[in-house]
Amino acid sequence: PKKREITVHIPAGVPEGAQLRVSGEGEPGRYGGPRGDLYCFVQIAEHAIFQREENDLVCEMPISFSQAALGADVEVPSLKGKNLLKLPRGTNSGKVFRMKGLGLPSVNGHGRGDLLVRVNIEVPKKLAPKQEELLREFAKTEEHQVGPERKSWLDKVKELFD
Repeated sequence: PKKREITVHIPAGVPEGAQLRVSGEGEPGRYGGPRGDLYCFVQIAEHAIFQREENDLVCEMPISFSQAALGADVEVPSLKGKNLLKLPRGTNSGKVFRMKGLGLPSVNGHGRGDLLVRVNIEVPKKLAPKQEELLREFAKTEEHQVGPERKSWLDKVKELFD
């Protein structure tokens, strides 16, 4: 037996567990026959930012309360570099935005998947005195303004106890 290195072309967009055949690189044949084929099974390493769902990539994006409430332009990483995502006013935590064509290429060469950006509102653990003061002022106005989503949630809670 001899050890040797060979280069195997892995096509872009190949799925986890795919089996690639490299002809003529397997074990020698019986009685001097031709070499068999080498089969490689693809295992994809986890990525620090992206998760894969077929040809789509999913990315969790932390945003601040003010970005969610007021809307903002945020930079989102992709395999092609940074991209701008426009967050609309009133974006809720968990909202998923689809960025067309920024996912993985199709293994058959027809099109690309999308980048799905799930935003999560980060709540600060510590506030500067001015931030706390402003937030308390905001909270005073909130008591009188109940949005439609919160109103329907409160109605559901009331129904549980009626």
